[in-house]
Amino acid sequence: MIERRLAQMKMARRNLLAAAAMATLAACAVVPKGPVAPPPPRPTPAPTTSELPTDTQHHRIALLVPMSGANGAVGQSIANAATMALMDTNAKNLRITNYDTSAGAGVAASRAIADGNQLILGPLLADDIPAVAAAARSAKVPLISFSNDQSAAARDVYVMGSLPGSSVRRTVRYAREHGVTSFAALVPKGDYGERASQSLIAEARAAGGTIMAMESYDRSTASITAAATKLRARGAFDAILIADSGGLSARAAGLLKARGSATPRLLGTELWSGEKAITTAPALNGAWFSAVSDSRFPQFVSSYRTRFGAAPYRIATLGYDAVLLTLRVARDWKPGRAFPTAALTSTDGFLGLDGAFRFNKDGVIDRALEVREVSGGAVKVVSPAATKFGG
Repeated sequence: MIERRLAQMKMARRNLLAAAAMATLAACAVVPKGPVAPPPPRPTPAPTTSELPTDTQHHRIALLVPMSGANGAVGQSIANAATMALMDTNAKNLRITNYDTSAGAGVAASRAIADGNQLILGPLLADDIPAVAAAARSAKVPLISFSNDQSAAARDVYVMGSLPGSSVRRTVRYAREHGVTSFAALVPKGDYGERASQSLIAEARAAGGTIMAMESYDRSTASITAAATKLRARGAFDAILIADSGGLSARAAGLLKARGSATPRLLGTELWSGEKAITTAPALNGAWFSAVSDSRFPQFVSSYRTRFGAAPYRIATLGYDAVLLTLRVARDWKPGRAFPTAALTSTDGFLGLDGAFRFNKDGVIDRALEVREVSGGAVKVVSPAATKFGG
């Protein structure tokens, strides 16, 4: 009896050990020998072509300016002015999106096109225009650049900046009306000087004047001084154009004209606008130059400062006026349709902070400019800008 009980106990122990062994083997079977394979990744949704939501109620406008880097402050000033225009007009039908061109104007333009924008305002620099135009042209989207390089204008590329040619043309016409027949010029080397000199030659000849002499120089005090001395030795002229900033022009003026003398009449360009240096140089007394009207600019500065806490760059008005232009065109522009480019060359033109303006068929801006005279340490308007275009 006892032996049978012992035999049963031994059998139960064997079964228990066997069960434990099976459990151990089973446990070992679920431990992998190699690295744990990660779970299959979740499918990633395909990227969208636009980061903006679909919008059929607004006109999508892209503003391409540098928002960082060397020209970031200028670009931000233009963008702020564009925002001001929307606020001041209470515009409800425009959606303006800013695109930073600092990291590449072409990349910014491609993003703007992918987002469905139908008009590009910008870029700021002429060197960025080819890349932007290449991206925009395939989508048939026009661009209005803030550059002052009229050579950048092309099909569907409009140049809105203040051009030296326009200023020279207005001043030469005014000078001819007041008896000036012979002209000479000091022009800086580079694109700006070339555009100014070409405009002087073309307009003087068209108005019946004569170009007697022209000297170029590097943009330095020593170089412009040498060029001015050389020009004066070449003879007497009715008028001399100095196509440079107020500071350099003031330095050259004393070498071109004796103090108190009425001749030669010194002429400047739009670069003199707002420059204090021209009012402190006695030799510049009586000088003429042309620029956009400043009559509305002080009010713009005050409003800008209230909203953004600083003064705007003078060029910021281009951002404001570009929005006003767009709003004017948008009166007859249905959302979702291509921008009506033909409206940009309307002979009636547009009205902005800087006065009346319009685009010629070649994409170059035509502005109504005023002629100013330096007189007694101040600047006065001697020929007001036209308030509108007559056709």
